[in-house]
Amino acid sequence: MKYSKIEWTDATWNPSTGCNKITSGCKNCYAEVMAKRLQAMGAPGYENGFEFTLMPDRLELPKKIKKPTKFFVNSMSDLFHEKMPYTFLDKVFQTIEVTPKHQYQILTKRENILEDYFKNRIVPKNVWLGVTVENAKCKNRIDVLRNIDAEIRFLSIEPLIGSVGKLNLKNIHWVIVGGESGHKARPMKPEWAIDIQRQCDEQGVAFFFKQWGTWGEDGVKRSKKANGRILLGKEWNEEPEVELAL
Repeated sequence: MKYSKIEWTDATWNPSTGCNKITSGCKNCYAEVMAKRLQAMGAPGYENGFEFTLMPDRLELPKKIKKPTKFFVNSMSDLFHEKMPYTFLDKVFQTIEVTPKHQYQILTKRENILEDYFKNRIVPKNVWLGVTVENAKCKNRIDVLRNIDAEIRFLSIEPLIGSVGKLNLKNIHWVIVGGESGHKARPMKPEWAIDIQRQCDEQGVAFFFKQWGTWGEDGVKRSKKANGRILLGKEWNEEPEVELAL
């Protein structure tokens, strides 16, 4: 477990690491770069670099945290990866179920596996279930997500690398938008982000603007920090309302 600088969560929990690229949104994967860096440093858990690897010794970590925490699950992998055994997934969700004081934010690009896994299983109430939608070609993931019975359903529209067009946000509670970062980052056009914010407002969905990334609103390449998080003159930090277990 690691406390996180990601603006929309408190900490990360990676019961598996590693992944592989499946869509254009994966092209400049930050996790791949970080995993190879950690491998070079000899960091525990990254001996295999970015190859998919189960981390059974991390399964119990959230149980040791007393303070109610929002965990981004598998920031360095995809929990619903093709090589993830359902028996191991069951153990991940067992930990989640016995720690109701925590909230678990789970994000995937593998909506078909997500759908199959929960076909005969119940999503714990303290899970926020999300899919990545980096452009209009990936909107089918939303249709899969909206039909899974979860307390909170969210979209991560990051990296936003193209217009997503018209969004049907029925049964979606939260939308995160962000531009790509890194020296190979692709620019995000302001009108793409503004259009998503407008649609969230019209459909009553919480909107969170994470970052411009490497390319600023003015189309100039700078550091991510220098470009900031201001959209339409303000920071957008909306989140869905949740009931916390006492």
